[in-house]
Amino acid sequence: MAPRVMTVSGPIPPDKLGFTLPHEHLGISLWHIANRWDYWELTPDDEIIGEELREFRRRGGGTLVDLTLPGVGRDPDRLRRLASTSGLNIVMGSGWYREAYYPAELLVDRRSVDDLAAEIVSEFEHGVAGSGIRPGIIGEIGTDKPWVSAREERVHRAAARASKATGMAITTHGVQSDVGLAQLRIFTEEGVDPARVVIGHADSHHDIDFYLEVLDAGANLQFDFLGHRFATEEALEPRLVETIVELLERGYGPQILLSQDVCHNRQLKANGGFGYVYLQQHFLPTLRTAAVGEGEIHQMTFENPARILTIP
Repeated sequence: MAPRVMTVSGPIPPDKLGFTLPHEHLGISLWHIANRWDYWELTPDDEIIGEELREFRRRGGGTLVDLTLPGVGRDPDRLRRLASTSGLNIVMGSGWYREAYYPAELLVDRRSVDDLAAEIVSEFEHGVAGSGIRPGIIGEIGTDKPWVSAREERVHRAAARASKATGMAITTHGVQSDVGLAQLRIFTEEGVDPARVVIGHADSHHDIDFYLEVLDAGANLQFDFLGHRFATEEALEPRLVETIVELLERGYGPQILLSQDVCHNRQLKANGGFGYVYLQQHFLPTLRTAAVGEGEIHQMTFENPARILTIP
C-alpha cells in the first residue's frame, strides 16, 4: 500500500496536506474533574469553530490535527462534519490523555498493556465505535506532573506498541519540565523509532539542553504553545525565536514542528484571541524578520508534519 495520511474523511496522499497545524483542538472539556484547577473549555459549537477554521483556510491552511482524546471530548462524527464544511483535512488522535483525565471506563489498572494497545490498533483498523472514522496519530499522550506515573507508564507503553503495530506516530503532552525525555525513553524501550515521536509543548520548558537531548536522540521537538497568553508565553516568545533560529542553524530543521494548541474559548478570534491563524499572522512573519528562510519555514509547516503523519 502506498504511504498515506489517515484523515477523518479517509486516507489521502501526504502531498495533499499543505500547511499543517500538528497540535490543536476543535473542542475540549477539562472542567469536569473534581479537585482540578484547570477549568478549561473550548466550545464544541460547530458554527463558531467552523468560522475559525474557514479563517485558517483563507490564510492558506490545509490540515489540522485534533488531539482531543476520549475522556475530554473526542467526537469523530463532529470532526468529519467540520472537515466537510471547512474544506480542511482533519486528522484525529487516539489513545488517552493523562492520568487525571482517563475515562473511568478505561479501567487502566485492570488491563494489560497489550490489551490497551489493541484498543488503539482496533480503532486504526476498523474505526471508532462503528463510525468507520479512523485516527491518524497516537496522542496527545501525556503526563500530569513532571514525571510519568505508574498508570501513565502503562498508557505510554500501550501507545508505543500500537505505534509499532499501525505505523502511526506518537505525539506527547508534558509541560514545564523535561518529562519528555522520560516519555521518549519509554517509547524507545518498547522499540519505537524516535523519528516517529513528537515531544510536545517544548516551549513551556525553555531549555536548550533539554531540546538538544531530544533532538540528538532522533526525536522531533514541537513548539505548540505559540500565541498562548495564559502565563509568561508572550514574554518568552522573543527568546524562543532566538532559540529556534539557533536550532535551525545547528541543522535541526527537519525535526522541528510548530503549532498553537488552541484549547480555550478565549483563544478564539470570536472572543478576541488569535484563533487558528497565529502562526500565519504573527509568528512566521517574526521568524522571517529573524532571517529564517522560506525553505526552513516550509520544512517546519509542510514537510515535517507530513512526514510525521505519513503511515509508511
